[in-house]
Amino acid sequence: MKIKTVTLLGGTGFVGHHLAAALSNAGYNLRILARRPERHRDLRVLQNCQVVPLQGLTTESLSKEFEQTDAVINLVGILNESGQSTFEEMHVKLPEKVIEACLRSKTPRLLHMSALNASESRNASKYLHTKGKGENRVHTLSAGAVKVTSFRPSVIFGPDDSFINRFAQLLRIPGPMPLACPDSTFAPVFIGDVVQAFVQSLEEKETFGKRYELCGPRIFTLKEIVKYIIWHKGIHKPVIGLGDGLSKMQARILGKVPGKPFTMDNYRSLQVPSTCNEDGLAQLGIEATDMDAIVPRMLGSTR
Repeated sequence: MKIKTVTLLGGTGFVGHHLAAALSNAGYNLRILARRPERHRDLRVLQNCQVVPLQGLTTESLSKEFEQTDAVINLVGILNESGQSTFEEMHVKLPEKVIEACLRSKTPRLLHMSALNASESRNASKYLHTKGKGENRVHTLSAGAVKVTSFRPSVIFGPDDSFINRFAQLLRIPGPMPLACPDSTFAPVFIGDVVQAFVQSLEEKETFGKRYELCGPRIFTLKEIVKYIIWHKGIHKPVIGLGDGLSKMQARILGKVPGKPFTMDNYRSLQVPSTCNEDGLAQLGIEATDMDAIVPRMLGSTR
């Protein structure tokens, strides 16, 4: 499949910025749909990249946008609900509109960002349930007319991420750090590897209809990750792992403060190990990048 122009939904976020740069470097023409294009002038410096005003998230408006493209990449996802941005709306209804718009506009290719452990059948968090539901929808509704590939990453790290950097900021707060769900497990995957998986799969017919789990080479508990950050920051800070009851209490309290830094749905997501059953990166011929190769420089480590 030969692709020249790619349209990104959710292309102004962390993954979107890195993916847009990689696609631009690979020679693709980019159209990034954004509600407020004026806020993302940094993306316009990329070669052959347009930041286009998003006229709405209806099937009709998306169909019109997709008429000018050969492939669509949907990166839209939320960790917490806010107003009309519900899990059901953003993770299920929007992907349904996207695949229908691809069918109407005869756009032949769709890459879809899902999440590790996404499952509509499993009794999981709303986040994981709706992610699984939306992933299934784009595969089943494509009817073979749209070639779909979905990606299911563990937590993603890299420059400007909201994972390693977020904990680094929290560690600035004086006193011991109370950590909910300290034994939750992750296989953090590097943003560069995730981006490579997307770019490499775009025109590769062997990836059509596939779902790839994306993980890094090592498994950590949440507490181990926080201690890893502490060590590389060169600070001394006790980390107090909270038991299940206190973890739930913290989620109930923080879920009611502005920004919702930790909610009961986040808590439920953390009950499922964020580790891969299959090595999707290896299946794509990509060698997973270890945190040691990236994170120390991110944190300005002198160790």
